Order: sequence, then C-alpha cells, then structure tokens
Amino acid sequence: MSKSFVVYILQSDLDKTFYVGYTTDIQQRLKEHNQGKSRYTKGHRPYKVVYLENCPNLATAKHREIEIKQYKNTESFLKSRVPPTLLSRD
Repeated sequence: MSKSFVVYILQSDLDKTFYVGYTTDIQQRLKEHNQGKSRYTKGHRPYKVVYLENCPNLATAKHREIEIKQYKNTESFLKSRVPPTLLSRD
C-alpha cells in the first residue's frame, strides 16, 4: 500500500509569514519546524497549520506544492479557501 501525502501551509506566529511543504506525517513535520529543524523556518518560529490538502502520492504532492508556490503570494491562495479568522495578519 502506498503512503498518502499532505500538502500543508504553515503561518508564523512571530511575523505572519507562510511556508508551503508536503509530508506523510503533518504532526511530526510541524514539530520539526517548531523545534528549528528546518533551515528556512528556524528564524520564524513558532508556526501553526493553516491549510492541509490530501494527495494520493508523492508526485501529486510535489506538483501541488509547486502550484501553490506559483501564486502571486500564499495569502491570495488562502483567502478563497480558509476562513479569515484562521489567518493572523496583525
């Protein structure tokens, strides 16, 4: 049986920046981000998950991550998909 993947978007509680990635274990990956184990997100901790999208396989997850990253900005992608109360901009 193949693993299922999830594409995720994190938002920094510190400076409200976003990070897009994919994983097979979102809880473990969020923990790694918040422990500073990811070079890009290390200086923006702590993070919260603001978006999840299930993907059936690695190829689909990689493709979807690229699609999301090609938006003008991550916030514009999220505005039509996530209730505004979940996104912090202050």
